[in-house]
Amino acid sequence: MASEQWTETGIGALVLGAAAAFLIYALAHAGGLGGSSGYEVSAKFGEVGALASGADVRLAGVKVGTVTHIDLDPKTFMAKASMVIDPKIQLPTDSTVKITQDSLLGGQHLAIEPGGAADNMKPGAQFENVQGAVDLFGLIGQVLRPQTGAAKPADAGAAPAGAAAPASAPGG
Repeated sequence: MASEQWTETGIGALVLGAAAAFLIYALAHAGGLGGSSGYEVSAKFGEVGALASGADVRLAGVKVGTVTHIDLDPKTFMAKASMVIDPKIQLPTDSTVKITQDSLLGGQHLAIEPGGAADNMKPGAQFENVQGAVDLFGLIGQVLRPQTGAAKPADAGAAPAGAAAPASAPGG
């Protein structure tokens, strides 16, 4: 009986050790352990949507960095996204960064479009060309319920008004 308990305890310890080893391996290869290598740059957006720390920074669809944190600038009320870029990737100073959807229902990431400037961004630099998040549900709402100005060219009930007009035309 006692030998069975020791066997079960030993197997449990082996399982826990294997799980810990897999966790350490996964974190080390996903960039979750140790210092982030690369250079830090930032961008200010009027709207970041669902962009969060840890999101990918991609160039031509390839991950080249990670969003490290997002803060609000209290003076300009703009969101400042800081990111770490792989040191092998040298971005021209006139590059553009935009917030892009991963999928229709998925999260968001930053997509960089390189510019053509001769000089490259230095650590601590800020993107000048940015495009914030697009409010997909707001766009759908505008299509479904378009907002008109003060003058309404044709009311939403144009069909009933048109049906009533012929009835009054013979009398007038």
